[in-house]
Amino acid sequence: MRARRNHGRRVHRGRVFELHVDNVTLENGITLDLEVIRHPGAAAIVPLTARGGVLLIRQYRYALDEDIWEIPAGTRLPGESPLACARRELEEEAGVTAGIWTALGELNPLPGYSDEVIHLFAARRLEPARQKLDADELLEVREVGVDAALEMIDAGTIRDAKTISGLLLANKAPDLVLGGG
Repeated sequence: MRARRNHGRRVHRGRVFELHVDNVTLENGITLDLEVIRHPGAAAIVPLTARGGVLLIRQYRYALDEDIWEIPAGTRLPGESPLACARRELEEEAGVTAGIWTALGELNPLPGYSDEVIHLFAARRLEPARQKLDADELLEVREVGVDAALEMIDAGTIRDAKTISGLLLANKAPDLVLGGG
């Protein structure tokens, strides 16, 4: 370990994460306070349709005060595996289930101040299911061609890190057949 935690305290507990201030000593002997967001982790899904598209969500995000394009994703419940979270969130947000799941990897979206890990999956063989949105989820599900989604990244229309990562990793996965690129 490259830092020793001397002591710390939780300064805020929200519905999704906790904010801690930890006093640490780095391996070079410097002691300082660091703010850390403790997050239970999440799963994000690239839902690939039989028609060669991907289901994207256009969702209002208060922090940005705008609608943004994303892949379905959500926070893990206590004791929930990443795949179970992905299955639950795909049905809740996109209103589909999947028969084939492929792990694409993990990402740390905010490593400078958060321990969050997002597990990325591709989902195929989609079947309609009942969408179960949370009260604060204001979203629209839309099928977009994979090439069009990748162009949305290039154009800056998709700016969400997990969505960019998920789409690019799915596009490189050897067992997935995506757009013409």
